[in-house]
Amino acid sequence: MSKIKERVVTPTSGGIPQSAQVAGPVAPPRVSARRRRPGVIALSLALIAAGGAGAAVLLLQVGDRTDVVTVVRDVQVGQVLTEQDLGKASVALDPAVKAVRADDVDSVVGKRAAVELKPGSLLAPAQVTKDSLVKAGEQLVPIGLKPEQVPATALVPGQKVQLVHVPAPGAAEAGKEPGKVGPQSIAGRVVKASKAAPGTGVVVVDVATAAEDGPTVAAWVAADALRLVLDAPEDS
Repeated sequence: MSKIKERVVTPTSGGIPQSAQVAGPVAPPRVSARRRRPGVIALSLALIAAGGAGAAVLLLQVGDRTDVVTVVRDVQVGQVLTEQDLGKASVALDPAVKAVRADDVDSVVGKRAAVELKPGSLLAPAQVTKDSLVKAGEQLVPIGLKPEQVPATALVPGQKVQLVHVPAPGAAEAGKEPGKVGPQSIAGRVVKASKAAPGTGVVVVDVATAAEDGPTVAAWVAADALRLVLDAPEDS
């Protein structure tokens, strides 16, 4: 009868059989390199190029500046512009903004301000005129308006108005045409309107009228028998 030999496995330290021990360091599992797709690479390059082009356009826009004429001190309506009234600035100008170029400053010096000009503003071609605001054959009449007589609509140069005679009750309306119904009125044009005076609120409006009507309007103003009525805009 053959003897069966039993194989005895001698445990080692840590309770791990000697036969299970691995000799030498264990190599880490090999990870295959990620495969790069050509389409993704091309898209990345295109995005980078587009970003660079956008930045270049932005830099060009920021650098595209124009030398324009500015106003450096207050200029009243009708005042003749001098070199001391004007300055220059370099700005990124929107195409919709109409401003006098710095190279054309000589073309506006000597002209009159068609509107009131404020320091720090750009000068537009429409803000100056070579014509006098009081034309030949006209007279300029100052009219003081009390707060309740001042229109809510801002009075601007060139605005057409009617100067209406409103005599005191019972007073005769001098100069009225026989048979004419309603109060007498004279056509005029606003040349300048002041700000409301502190305390009284009175606004002085310079109105240009026909030379033959100037004395009549002045008499109405002196008698406090005049009211100013705005004409409707011509394009309304």
